[in-house]
Amino acid sequence: MNFAKLAILATAPALALAVTPIAANAQDVGTTVYGNDDAPIGTVEANAEGVVTVNTGKHMAPLPANLLAEREGKWTVNATQAQINGMMDQQVAQANAARDAALVQGAAVMSADGMPAGTIYTIDSEDVVIVKNEAGIVTLTREAFAADANGALMALYSAEQLAANTVEVPEGAEILTPAQAAAKEAAEAGTEAS
Repeated sequence: MNFAKLAILATAPALALAVTPIAANAQDVGTTVYGNDDAPIGTVEANAEGVVTVNTGKHMAPLPANLLAEREGKWTVNATQAQINGMMDQQVAQANAARDAALVQGAAVMSADGMPAGTIYTIDSEDVVIVKNEAGIVTLTREAFAADANGALMALYSAEQLAANTVEVPEGAEILTPAQAAAKEAAEAGTEAS
């Protein structure tokens, strides 16, 4: 994640602020984090390896723990909820654009644990995606994919999870998503009616 914008917003440690000790710290799950406008940004959902994940109600925003400061008995970050949501919206849009660019028919798919998972066989108008591999097919949604740092397509499931949900396809069977099957059925019904 890009924290450069948040780092710019960070308050200087030399600021003389009234600090009131409180029992909770910013790393405690459930602690409310406030913005520089004194409005709540969200609540702490997790803390791991120096990153505090704050649920803003719209996003799970990963904030570097060193950007949180205690002021006047509240944990704060020098940004507003709108600014954090805006930055997260940009990151989500960039990630979705990278995913969509990689998610094309014939693209190789890796599992979340780095194993080959097959290739994209088809994508329908309702964002249902069929991945075909040697063992059969797996049906997923567009949201089940991401592009890695190199732009390669990755399913957000392990190879084991994908294998457990792979359906064998009989030789010669036509592979369609439900929307594609319905469209084909409607087209055939229209042809018969003519």
